[in-house]
Amino acid sequence: MKIAIPKERRPYERRVAATPDAVKKYRALGYDVAVEAGAGAEASYPDDQYGAAGATIVPDTALLLRDADIVLKVQRPMNEGEGRNEAGLIKQGALLIGMLNPYGARGDLDIYASGHVTAMSMELIPRITRAQSMDVLSSQSNLAGYKSVLDAAEQFGRAFPMMMTAAGTVPPARVMVMGAGVAGLQAIATARRLGAIVSATDVRPVAREQVESLGATFVMVDNEETKAAETQGGYAKEMSDDYKRQQAALIAETIKKQDVVICTALIPGRAAPKLVTEDMLRTMKPGSVVVDLAVEQGGNCALSEAGKVVDAHGVKIVGHRNVPSRIAVDASALYARNLVNFVTLISAKDGGRLAVDWADDIVRAVTLTRDGGIVHPQFVQNV
Repeated sequence: MKIAIPKERRPYERRVAATPDAVKKYRALGYDVAVEAGAGAEASYPDDQYGAAGATIVPDTALLLRDADIVLKVQRPMNEGEGRNEAGLIKQGALLIGMLNPYGARGDLDIYASGHVTAMSMELIPRITRAQSMDVLSSQSNLAGYKSVLDAAEQFGRAFPMMMTAAGTVPPARVMVMGAGVAGLQAIATARRLGAIVSATDVRPVAREQVESLGATFVMVDNEETKAAETQGGYAKEMSDDYKRQQAALIAETIKKQDVVICTALIPGRAAPKLVTEDMLRTMKPGSVVVDLAVEQGGNCALSEAGKVVDAHGVKIVGHRNVPSRIAVDASALYARNLVNFVTLISAKDGGRLAVDWADDIVRAVTLTRDGGIVHPQFVQNV
């Protein structure tokens, strides 16, 4: 059976779905691997490295996909309405595995189903122990949290750590992280390593211990509602309007003392909650920085703009798109390992072929389409 690795063509995307090391692992599993020419170039993986790992280099997408049994992608394939019909090139009966953004691109599920493509979306990997090595949201969010602090430091006109010099003392920067998920916790750790005084907020009480273990101060509204603020999958729930008002008041009082705010709060399948209002921005010190990692889902900050660094009320608001792709080498390596682990799960132990257990909890969680229809319960009636 053949695994195909196409070149990513969506804007701001520099990652690749398989590294040369991943190719070796697929070859060891018994698969043939074909890589589109230039697929890894922007992630610093040249074609000759893929060739040395045992992959065939194919010059164009159509030739690559016409006989591919498994297609591995970072982002969803482009469709006809987007000017390049990659989805239409995938053969019937093939498996498409990638971050397919089913909440944001539900119409694509019809395309996969009508083409009899079995589509599996890696963002839907359940947060269970057995699936940790396949969790693409965690691997990519980890890097995004790290990069967010570096992006803030680049825009910030002062140093992060306290420095004592003969000319005087430089005070440490104060950093607040909003959302203590994977990205938030890595942002906390990175800001602490740079010497900042760090605080963090989250609606989930369980986050307190994690935040404090990293040396940061935990800030939150603590009431009865917070006891049920986490889904079974480990994600934050959307809170009531009353809770949002209380949280906003607490954040407004805290944020005026901060130099840097890192926003990481996301709710799966929903627009990002607005946490930093324009009124809050007005109270921040001149030269402060806000980094909005949720900008592509609507943003946590009222004035953030996707793909731009905005100056508003003396505050720089950073809204870079696709932050993991800004560290394409490591982001590709981690993502590729996630995919290797998932493909291993659905492969026969004697090698070279698929043996998908459709009753497996992980497989059921990620499968969007199969046998010409939409099968995922969250999308069957909503497409």
